[in-house]
Amino acid sequence: MGRGGGKLSLWEATAIAVGIIIGASIFSLIGVGAEIAGRNLPLAFILASLAALLVAYSYAKLGSKIISNAGPIEFIIRGIGDNVFTGMLAFMLWFTYVASIALFAKTFAGYFLALVHEPLTGLNIALVEVAVVAVFVALNFRGSKTVGRAESLIVATKLGILGLFIVAGLWSIKPSLLAPLTDKEHIMGAVYAATLFFLSYTGFGLVTNASEDIENPERNVPRAIYLSLLITTLVYVGVSVVAIGNLPVKELVRAKEYALAEAAKPFLGEAGFTLVAIGALFSTSSAINATLYGGANIAYALAREGELPKTFERKAWFGAPEGLYITAILGLLLAFLLNLDGVAAVCSATFIIIYLAVIIAHYRLRHITRGNAAIILVSLVVVASILVLLLYHQYETNPRSFYTILASYTGALLVEYLYRVKTGRIMRKRVAATTETTSH
Repeated sequence: MGRGGGKLSLWEATAIAVGIIIGASIFSLIGVGAEIAGRNLPLAFILASLAALLVAYSYAKLGSKIISNAGPIEFIIRGIGDNVFTGMLAFMLWFTYVASIALFAKTFAGYFLALVHEPLTGLNIALVEVAVVAVFVALNFRGSKTVGRAESLIVATKLGILGLFIVAGLWSIKPSLLAPLTDKEHIMGAVYAATLFFLSYTGFGLVTNASEDIENPERNVPRAIYLSLLITTLVYVGVSVVAIGNLPVKELVRAKEYALAEAAKPFLGEAGFTLVAIGALFSTSSAINATLYGGANIAYALAREGELPKTFERKAWFGAPEGLYITAILGLLLAFLLNLDGVAAVCSATFIIIYLAVIIAHYRLRHITRGNAAIILVSLVVVASILVLLLYHQYETNPRSFYTILASYTGALLVEYLYRVKTGRIMRKRVAATTETTSH
């Protein structure tokens, strides 16, 4: 972002990724996952982590060679080229960060109001949403280093709370509850749950959206990506083992919305609810901070290249990039005005489609990254299968969200096409921001 304050260290870059990966999802996924995977819940998280690792391979290889805050969009431009599809993805990726802020802010408000015993009225929710986003806008205005330090502190606290949950819960685990089920139905349940959990690992790519702000990015971008995945895998698997090992699956499913709090009761009693609520607040606040930073970086990087409408290109107040303010304001408007179920479905589809495009770009650029063709192709098959399963699941369980995804992409493609016809705008490589010197 170039707003002063120095470069991000390896740990600060890792903390930003962990901050968005371990958002509020872990606090709600346990109950949903137990319903689908049963006692195979830890296995589902491991499978999801392996799928995420396949995608991370392409991000790490490309991120070590192409240093640009446009992140995956830069990879796609270089590997696939400039076209209507690429332009549409650039906008949709930025939109997912805007929408994610709305989702995280609403979740934060719900946990905060429950913790302070205030009613969940529209006004109270809106006030909390504005307050929490405003705090992190102020932090982002201070610059990359301030964001990194804040994220490091918040993530350390969050990991401390989840670590306490894991360590305390291990002592009261009942081994019989953890015995995996190997029949076909339960194995398939674990595989299907893994396709849903795969989305809970999205966020490691945010490191590439801050690569210009990271110390020694050629070395630290890949390290931050892999470290963030390692940390989140240990947390997710640890939490799922403690949850399944302390409560029968039926009880976890019955307490679906507060499954983690319910799982804490056998070893923490009623204090477990407070611990989980505080952990959720730290999780959502760190996710807002990391998402706002990444979203603003994308808006800024694309605006610098003329990828967004002219109103996005004016340099904003106090000399700071306008992307920060636009991202925050639109995120709040989404939180205030829209039903976020369909928005969340669009975000999920967008992340997976971006992953597919990055993997394809990596295959075409593997002579630069020295990437393994077999790993790249396996990644492509796995992620494509996850996208098909996601769309099928949405069509079967929530047709409105399925059609929201189709409408969003159809609209984005049309807008991108008309915008290109009217302005003649093209997407350009950031030659000055890459370690690659050969033109493609």
